[in-house]
Amino acid sequence: MSRHPAESRIWYVAYGSNLALARFRCYLRGGRPAGGSRVYAGCRDPRDPARTEGVEVAGALVFAGTSRVWDGGMAFYDRTAHGVVACRGYLVTVEQFADVAAQELRRPPGGEFAHDLVGLLPDLESVVTTGRGLYETVVRLGDRDGVPMFTVTHHDVGSLPPAAPSAAYLRWISTGLREAHGYDAARTARYLGAARGVRDAWTERDLAAIADGDRSVRGPSVPGPSVLGWAP
Repeated sequence: MSRHPAESRIWYVAYGSNLALARFRCYLRGGRPAGGSRVYAGCRDPRDPARTEGVEVAGALVFAGTSRVWDGGMAFYDRTAHGVVACRGYLVTVEQFADVAAQELRRPPGGEFAHDLVGLLPDLESVVTTGRGLYETVVRLGDRDGVPMFTVTHHDVGSLPPAAPSAAYLRWISTGLREAHGYDAARTARYLGAARGVRDAWTERDLAAIADGDRSVRGPSVPGPSVLGWAP
C-alpha cells in the first residue's frame, strides 16, 4: 500500500536558528525558545525527526528584515549567490514540513496554507513561491539518500536590505552549527562574520564570544537601523 503524501518523508533543511534541535522542537512540539518572544503552536505531529544530518548547500547566508521574535535581522538562504551554506537536514513528514512553514508565516498548523503545501510536495522539482511573505518560497535542494531536500526562504533575497541579527538569534545559530557540523567558536565567528547583515555590524571577537557561551554580549558591535519592519 502506498503511503499518503502527507506521511511521506522529506528533508527539511534549516540554515538559521532551526539549526539547533532544541529550537526546532518549538516548531514541532510547541513552546517558546530561550531569548525569543513568541510561543509556537507546534505541529499536528510533534514527533522528533527520524534522522538529522549536517549538510552543506551552494549559496549564501544573508540576514535581513526585523524579526518580532528576535528583535533583529532574520536568516535567509540566497540560492543565487556563490558560496557554501552550513545547514542541518531533518528527516520529517511532508505534513510536518508544511506545519513548520505555516508557523514561519504565523499561520495555523493544519490550515489552508499547510494543506496546499502538502499537495505540492514531495513532487516539487525546483522552486515555488506560495505568497508575498518573506518566507513563502520553497526551494528544492536536490536529494539525500534518495529523499528530496527542501528549505524555505524569500523569492528574491538579493533585494532585501541587510539587517544585523540579535545576539539571542546568533546564539541559537551558533548552537546549531556546533551540533550539526562541530564548529568551534572561531570557525563559527568566521562563518557568520562573512554573512551579509553581520559583517558590517558584528566583530568576529563578539561572534566568537557568543558562540563560546558568553551571555554578556547583548547587541551588535556596530548598531544599525532596522529595516522592512515585518517578520514572522
